[in-house]
Amino acid sequence: MFFQIRLQNYKKNRNFANFYSYLCNMLFNTSSIREYLCACPTGQLFVLTDTNTAAHCLPIFADFIGNLPYHLMTLDAGDTNKNINSVQLVWEFLLKNCATRQALLVNLGGGIVTDLGGFAAATYMRGIRFVNIPTTLLAMVDASSGGKTGCNFLGVKNAIGTFTQPLDTLICPSLLKSLPATEWLSGYAEMLKHGLIADKKHWQDLLAWDIHQQDIATLTPLIADSLAIKKQIAEADPYEVGIRKVLNFGHTIGHAIEAAYIHQGLQPYHGYCVLWGMVAEVYLSVVHTGCPREILTQLTHLMVEYYGKPECNCRQREQLMEYMMHDKKNRVTTTSYLQINFTLLRDIGAPIINQELSRAAINEALEYLFSI
Repeated sequence: MFFQIRLQNYKKNRNFANFYSYLCNMLFNTSSIREYLCACPTGQLFVLTDTNTAAHCLPIFADFIGNLPYHLMTLDAGDTNKNINSVQLVWEFLLKNCATRQALLVNLGGGIVTDLGGFAAATYMRGIRFVNIPTTLLAMVDASSGGKTGCNFLGVKNAIGTFTQPLDTLICPSLLKSLPATEWLSGYAEMLKHGLIADKKHWQDLLAWDIHQQDIATLTPLIADSLAIKKQIAEADPYEVGIRKVLNFGHTIGHAIEAAYIHQGLQPYHGYCVLWGMVAEVYLSVVHTGCPREILTQLTHLMVEYYGKPECNCRQREQLMEYMMHDKKNRVTTTSYLQINFTLLRDIGAPIINQELSRAAINEALEYLFSI
């Protein structure tokens, strides 16, 4: 069955004693997305998947929509395909099938599909409507909401994109059943980030959740909490000029590691890279902003227990620094010197944006990360 979390209704229900019962009552049926699908003119419903989603999730979606006709496009899975060439393929798919501004694109997949499909929809004919149905834990708690769309370009993560909100984001926790443990861990890392930047209780709840069991019933309210944290921050700063930068915690170093892996032709899990980035950036926080060392100890334990450590040699460390120099959060100072920009922590729920550190300080954090 599909569940729908309507984010605009979540905040006022957040204190429900039995939130999971509330969530289970929000079945995704004739209301919600069916309204959008049935309202589409004939021939104007389009569905974008990747090869993983097509195998595991498309049959569930197809069964749900019944006889509604739609055009289907399936991309090759993997971050190496999150590029402008794939975006062009989506544009061609829409154009060849006579998509107009009345079209609706359903992005059924992980973060790559929702990011790339959202960007293609935002730019096709100056913008058509799109709905995100994330199929991985990572996409559910991060990529599918907040309005960021885009693709990688010249080795830089998400270098090209827009801020464009989906018509709706629909969460179906039961789709997680088909995921391997690595995908659960990837999404769990982004949830840990939300706890660290915003909410001690969420952080403690996540630490108490049994990773080995991978129980959807106990995870679903935690997904809702993570979504509520992201929604509150993103709505306060939709174009990431201020407080929304806290959501990039762990991503300055994490994205650099991810880009280095992709450059080697590897397919890293985004959440793993973010977790590694958070370890290094909590280290920076302990040294430079007085963050309690206990947080670093807890996060390092999780890394050792579940994620392992990234592989990196001395030459690649220089490459990591170059990738960080191209991070979207960087800014040029009055002396025209480009500074690498971090979000750090004073404590759980007390992030600090626009922290600029020396290369020596960053190298020290990388040394900690790679020597664990």
